[in-house]
Amino acid sequence: MKRESKIYVAGHRGLVGSAIWKILSEKGYTNLVGRTHSELDLLDGAAVKQFFDEEQPEYVVLAAAFVGGIMANSIYRADFIYKNLQIQQNVIGESYRHNVKKLLFLGSTCIYPREAPQPMKEDVLLTSPLEYTNEPYALAKIAGLKMCESFNLQYGTNYIAVMPTNLYGPNDNFDLEKSHVLPAMIRKVYLAKCLYENNIQAVRADLEKRPVEGECGKSNDEVIKALLGKYGIFADRIELWGTGAPLREFLWSEDMAAACVYLLENIDFEDVRKMSVPEGSKEIRNCHINIGTGKELTIRQLAELIISTVGYNGRLVFDSTKPDGTMRKLTDPSKLHALGWEHTVEIEDGVKRLYEWYLIN
Repeated sequence: MKRESKIYVAGHRGLVGSAIWKILSEKGYTNLVGRTHSELDLLDGAAVKQFFDEEQPEYVVLAAAFVGGIMANSIYRADFIYKNLQIQQNVIGESYRHNVKKLLFLGSTCIYPREAPQPMKEDVLLTSPLEYTNEPYALAKIAGLKMCESFNLQYGTNYIAVMPTNLYGPNDNFDLEKSHVLPAMIRKVYLAKCLYENNIQAVRADLEKRPVEGECGKSNDEVIKALLGKYGIFADRIELWGTGAPLREFLWSEDMAAACVYLLENIDFEDVRKMSVPEGSKEIRNCHINIGTGKELTIRQLAELIISTVGYNGRLVFDSTKPDGTMRKLTDPSKLHALGWEHTVEIEDGVKRLYEWYLIN
């Protein structure tokens, strides 16, 4: 890519897209294009076509998606499959019709089977059933990576699909109902600390910035405490879903972004195909790339790390009547390592950075 190449980052305000935008800017790319949801609804095929007609991007990063944690995946199953399929159909389709030179599609390691051998290599895809709680989202992302792979095989396009592990970092989603486990946990522990210290004004300020179920901190103390209690947030304890036993891998979002930009600059689909498919094989599949650390910790260990970082002195309680989700999903990032990239930020430093970012923002 040239520094003046026009690069469209779909989802440039989100956790993933904003991190990629930041890395591209820091590296001197001067012709970045982004649209907020209010400016361009990626579910609207006609609007997406008009955008591509007008902007004619040379490179596309498809980081826009409808995402959430285990609670959101359980509630909004139709939205997770419909919206993500529609976004992918529109953006990838218009990228092909407008001769985009390279497209980077971002999925998730939830595409892998629930009982996949650990750590998970790319070739375990579609070898056994998915985790039920996030099946609609996983199916949409599998369709996206297969769409990229199929366009490459039929039309000779240069579309690369990457599957990041659990991400966290600046501009994360801290919504108590829809966010992923790590940012949700940071917010819950912070609010519990405020209640423990009887700092109700800090709680009100937090709710004013990020309302919960429409509550923006203007109700009386008891109403606010009752609402937070619904999400397991109390002065004397923090209650989390499941047993705390599942193992999870986490990757700092700016590390992920650096990996994505590295692949955009240095790696083509043909490079990935050669290392993914046995020579002479007539079946070309699993050419996507895991992006991860290859390291993991339990949800309980993560909670204890966050509690220590925030400085909360209450109890940690797990509700084993609630689902755990997949018990383990550790990526094997050896393909990415062979292509020349490895992560730099470890979880202890990352949690501290994100908590500091949350306090400032």
